[in-house]
Amino acid sequence: MSREVIRTKNFAADGTNFILDQAHKAIADRNEFRIALSGGNTPRPVYTRLATVARDLRWESIRFTFGDERCVPPDDTQSNFRMARETLFAPAAIPQKSIMRMRGELDPQIAAQEYEDQLDLLARRCGEQIYRHDLILLGLGGDGHTASLFPGTAGLDETTRRVIANFVPELNSWRLTFTFSLINYARQICFLVNATKNAELIERVLGGDPQLPASRVVPAAGNVTWILGLSS
Repeated sequence: MSREVIRTKNFAADGTNFILDQAHKAIADRNEFRIALSGGNTPRPVYTRLATVARDLRWESIRFTFGDERCVPPDDTQSNFRMARETLFAPAAIPQKSIMRMRGELDPQIAAQEYEDQLDLLARRCGEQIYRHDLILLGLGGDGHTASLFPGTAGLDETTRRVIANFVPELNSWRLTFTFSLINYARQICFLVNATKNAELIERVLGGDPQLPASRVVPAAGNVTWILGLSS
């Protein structure tokens, strides 16, 4: 694994350019770009900019998945899918067949199994054992969680499943999430993080603090890039 840390005052532009670079490379190499989106507010400006500057991308050659989702309907204000739809999918007129959302409105266990089955089916069609993303976007929570792998939750120790329903006691709610088994199989991982909010936390993660779930993002045959947005 190699790691790069980019500290920038041009967060949206640098985040967008990074995604575009990965997309063009993957499409040139494999005629397909597989990207998993993260939720929350931090990547919002990146998605918004991507929708306006990526007119030359062949959206039909891109597969959008989600690294995690809240257990809510797709129109709920907390839905990661809704945020992506409003900022990226709708403005860029991305075809529905390119988007694979987690169905947060279903029973969490059923929704997680359904998503894992869909990824496994795509993998088998390509002769792969595990679906390998070209790029997984991740965020960093104030407690060191990433995707919906929170400290102290059962999902941290899952080694066989690739997508799970993870109960988060502090939120008293279920989340759908990729596990480390799937995250660490990606070719490239990119953390999109507001560096002004948790400077000390970021340094602990970068230092490999085992108490912080994000520290466990260590792809065996991939690279990790941190794009840290500084106040302008």
